[in-house]
Amino acid sequence: MSTRPHAERPIKQNRPSQRLPGWPFSSRGIRLLVLALVTLVTISLISRLPAWTLTELRTFDYLSTVDDPTPPDGGPIIVAIDEPALADINAQWPWPRSLHAELVKQLRAAGAKAIALDIIMAEPSTAENDQAITAAVGPDVVLAGDETLIKTPQADQLLRTTPLPQMTDAGARTGIASITLNGDGIFRNIPPYEDGFAMELAKAAGIKTLHLPAGSLIQSFGPARSYPTVSYYQALDPKNFLPPDIFKGRVVLVGLSLQNAPEIDQGGADAYATPYTVHTGKLISGVEVQATIYDNIVHGLAITEAGLPVVAICILISVALAAATVWKATSWRTLVATAAAILAFAAVSYAGIRFGHVFVSPLGPTVAFVAVAFGQAAFDYTEERRQKRQITLAFAQYISPDLVKRLSNDPSQLKLGGERRTLTVLFSDVRGFTTIAETMKDDPEQLTALINRLLTPLSDVVMDHGGTIDKYMGDCIMAFWNAPLDDPDHAIHAVKASIAMQDAIGTLNRELEREATASGRTLHILKMGVGINTGECIVGNMGSTRRFDYSCLGDSVNLASRLEGASKNYGVALLLGEETARLVSERYTVVELDRIIVKGRTVPSPVFTVLYGSHRAALPEHNAFLEAKYAGTLTLSDPAFDTLPKAVPELSAYYALVRGSLAQDQAAP
Repeated sequence: MSTRPHAERPIKQNRPSQRLPGWPFSSRGIRLLVLALVTLVTISLISRLPAWTLTELRTFDYLSTVDDPTPPDGGPIIVAIDEPALADINAQWPWPRSLHAELVKQLRAAGAKAIALDIIMAEPSTAENDQAITAAVGPDVVLAGDETLIKTPQADQLLRTTPLPQMTDAGARTGIASITLNGDGIFRNIPPYEDGFAMELAKAAGIKTLHLPAGSLIQSFGPARSYPTVSYYQALDPKNFLPPDIFKGRVVLVGLSLQNAPEIDQGGADAYATPYTVHTGKLISGVEVQATIYDNIVHGLAITEAGLPVVAICILISVALAAATVWKATSWRTLVATAAAILAFAAVSYAGIRFGHVFVSPLGPTVAFVAVAFGQAAFDYTEERRQKRQITLAFAQYISPDLVKRLSNDPSQLKLGGERRTLTVLFSDVRGFTTIAETMKDDPEQLTALINRLLTPLSDVVMDHGGTIDKYMGDCIMAFWNAPLDDPDHAIHAVKASIAMQDAIGTLNRELEREATASGRTLHILKMGVGINTGECIVGNMGSTRRFDYSCLGDSVNLASRLEGASKNYGVALLLGEETARLVSERYTVVELDRIIVKGRTVPSPVFTVLYGSHRAALPEHNAFLEAKYAGTLTLSDPAFDTLPKAVPELSAYYALVRGSLAQDQAAP
């Protein structure tokens, strides 16, 4: 809010009896209460967004490093594989393992309590080198391992890389040196490994570590090279290059650490952004990150994020202070009070980090105070404040008014952004509509009217059955169930909707027939195919910041689309995926038709349809027919080709297609 108008004249206090035009409340206190409640609801909603979390973490970066903390005394010493070492040793990287073996011997002879090599030696080298490092390591040596999660559409695979077995058989410990980065690429959290690199180093040194809650925040120490660091070549000959007893009783970490820390926009080998990077713009070497983790777990310096109750109380206090500040009037003093409140929140958060090892984000209280204070100032200068209901605007075009009302009354039922959940997805498409459109190419108004008459009742059916319309693609409708609101019977509702959609198409065809008879126009009979599949999807608001849709993505969505396209190949109006068929089998008579490999998939998928009549007595014969079809023992003379169409008239076209395909296969040379 601009402060320029305040400089010319102060804001006059509103008398209790004064009413702003168009505002239904006469009491300033009630107005403030409403503003406070709106502020709390808004913060609770936007705090779920990833950008909010990253902003809180960036606040932590500044507050946890503002006083330039330094590593505790007596902590790790780093032996750096740096530019001087590369120049002095003058050997191609990776260096021979016999060189690392010599380093271990020299460090052990110099009194090192424990040694950690942040070098992964998972592949065999020469026999001589492997024997040398194997002979040098022992229980006081930690070798680096790695853990990587590879995600594919089919599965998630966890790969763990460890040193050669002969090294661990010799007594060396394995420590996982992998770390996790936040969404903005900054390292802030204790790695979640029981056998982490720093943890194993502490065990090798015989030092008891403190139990830290999962995901605890790291206390960073200074820029690059804040830890005592010597070059690799110096550690190979400590008597000639280093002060006496420099390693005595200390833990030593060996790893890549360039003297000229790389810039954050350039990246670097085994270098990471940490909270201290916000001050320098430079990355920290991986071995220094491990040293930082070590000091955090040994000295209990890690910081726990405050829980939701504490954060909520702080926000409530902030709202109360803001309301008290503007209770009588708003003026230039409101700006001063707001600035003072922001500084106070930051100071309290800093004190929590430094003295209590707890991080209470000042972002929520700051936003709450500013919102209430400046919101009330806006009320004082504005006749009315238009408040838009975000949920209604976002979802009114997708779901029924009843569902919109439920979301408005209980926003907790809605999770903004993307989330993973099980959905039932429906695709419907009018068969042969391209041909119909071609016959109407000279009458676009009639074609548009026909599409609207088609999509309107079908859309009504979807929304009346609790579905969410994802999008229209010409004459095709994509819809899904079980989002944004939970629907335990989503598969049943989707199938029920598909049946009602067929009825709606029948009603429309009768209307078109009457109109064609009366006007003498060509009659276009509409036939619709539907594919329904149930599975795990990603659903949420997707698109750009200026335009987005509430949509779903995933392999299950693709399969539903393929089923709709394949339905015409089986002479049925509805084709179901396996999971959908399982979920609706108690409500409807479901029969399997085939096992197919749809485009984009490699695994055969069983497909089903629903029988609307009472044909359960014929199911054993149909299943026997299907087994013979799968086994390749079905013949054209099989009596089932004559009996099944009579027993299950709805599938007569299916049996005819199977017979025709079989005849074609047998006639082929």
